[in-house]
Amino acid sequence: MSRTLYITLFMLATVFASCQKDLSTGDTDFTVSIDKSTLALGDTARFRFNGNPDIVTFYSGEAGKRFEYSGRATADGTPVLTFNSVRANGTQPNSLQLMVSTDFKGVAKGDTVTTKANIAAATWTDITSRATLSSGSTSATPSGAINLSDFASAGKPVFFAFKYNAAAGTIQNRWTITSFSIKNELADGTTYEIANLNSSTTPYQVYGVDTFSPGWAGYTLQNTYLWNITSTQLMITGATTTATAKETAEAWAIIGSINLRKVVPDVGVLIKNPTQSLSASAFTYKYAAKGSFNAVFVGGSIDINREKFVQKSVKVNVN
Repeated sequence: MSRTLYITLFMLATVFASCQKDLSTGDTDFTVSIDKSTLALGDTARFRFNGNPDIVTFYSGEAGKRFEYSGRATADGTPVLTFNSVRANGTQPNSLQLMVSTDFKGVAKGDTVTTKANIAAATWTDITSRATLSSGSTSATPSGAINLSDFASAGKPVFFAFKYNAAAGTIQNRWTITSFSIKNELADGTTYEIANLNSSTTPYQVYGVDTFSPGWAGYTLQNTYLWNITSTQLMITGATTTATAKETAEAWAIIGSINLRKVVPDVGVLIKNPTQSLSASAFTYKYAAKGSFNAVFVGGSIDINREKFVQKSVKVNVN
């Protein structure tokens, strides 16, 4: 049973128990039928029930709503990285690198010295050549779709970094990164975003929280220039005049760890709670696209002492 469904059932059980002294009498042998199993696009599917379970959760069988994937957290797909970049201030070449590591030990919370040592000790693969970077235009330059399948196949969580390198002696570049996104694209057309700029500010955040990306953090290894990290962009500016560009600069903006096979479990919709009845009318649903769907209804009895559920499947064809 998926974690989301379990929490939903537990909460319903608590509510049900508060108003029932006896054990639940909800049906676990209910049946489901459909008026017409073959529909034209735009028609309404009408499902009918025999029996009265305490609760029923409906999975339509559409992408993101498939019962068989309700407990799935990972899946093989094509992880793709995209971002936009703008280079300004000076013409120094090769001042930005896109790096990947599978052995970076991560950020040591509150310990800058250890974190910098971890950056230096890690094996970083330079994949800058896979991206198109700004050549000095004032408009954002799309990176193009960067395929990360070779890193996903290693089966290890990975860290990504933008490494800023600025030389002494001339004006040092300013780089701005926007629209950073890593998505796991599956063969069935579903896409799951697994990293972005909308994150906490620390990569040691527990991985897997749906509401934000693994965090970003910036560290300066040479000179004093630091990445400015917000929820909309990464930006770094080096020496803005030749006179002040007396030393080289190196700074890192790092995100991770990232499981490149991550997906979000499919979810169902609760269509009946213990206070409702299924016998009054049919449950209706309208499919948005053509296809063959395995509609699944999960229902049964639940109270504070026990639970028992069964799945009932109905095939639906939409032409």
